[in-house]
Amino acid sequence: MKKIYGSAAEALDGLLHDGMFIAAGGFGLCGIPELLLQAIKEAGTKDLTFASNNAGVDDFGIGILLQTRQVKKMISSYVGENAEFMRQYLSGELELEFNPQGTLAERMRSGGCGIPGFYTKTGVGTVIAEGKEHKEFPTGPDGASETYIMEEGIFADLAIVKAWKADETGNLVFRKTARNFNPPAAMCGKVCVVEVEEIVPTGSLDPDSIHLPGIYVHRIIQGDHEKRIEQRTVRTA
Repeated sequence: MKKIYGSAAEALDGLLHDGMFIAAGGFGLCGIPELLLQAIKEAGTKDLTFASNNAGVDDFGIGILLQTRQVKKMISSYVGENAEFMRQYLSGELELEFNPQGTLAERMRSGGCGIPGFYTKTGVGTVIAEGKEHKEFPTGPDGASETYIMEEGIFADLAIVKAWKADETGNLVFRKTARNFNPPAAMCGKVCVVEVEEIVPTGSLDPDSIHLPGIYVHRIIQGDHEKRIEQRTVRTA
């Protein structure tokens, strides 16, 4: 099965359609699939729903798709660095479903494992819990219990992620904190497309160093990536 493609546009060919649900890896600007996001922009695919920790910044990451009005809904944890996101949300142009970061990661992982739902205490008593099933679970032999809410697994039409290295069969290695949401995002897509900095021969990766097995990966591209810093803080003295 061919997994290596020549460009982001080639790797996404035949996969994109209006109204689709996309899971995207990354945290802030770290480990985001920038080449694939640019290809989605250029394809003009619209009415998209994204499950992603955040929406990038105004001119990078998912932010470039907000500028072109291609995103209909965001399922996210943090949206504080994107002025266009804020403007669209406050004006009613963009739907937003907030998820705590751990809940969002587990929703993606659950989808990848075929788990349709799970219970968590995170969000109980907040707006996160509104409209969701509540259930009491015992906490000990004395009859005490605690309230949990049910969250649903995420099953996306497409997953787009970024890794450091891939072998020719799709086994992936992520670099340090750039791993972040990428493995669970990759798991929950019906099709997973990955951009990497380097493709190495099959068998050259140490099996104990592989972060995501190639069974989850369908298409791979190699490209040059821009290493942006979201917030640069330096001392004056």
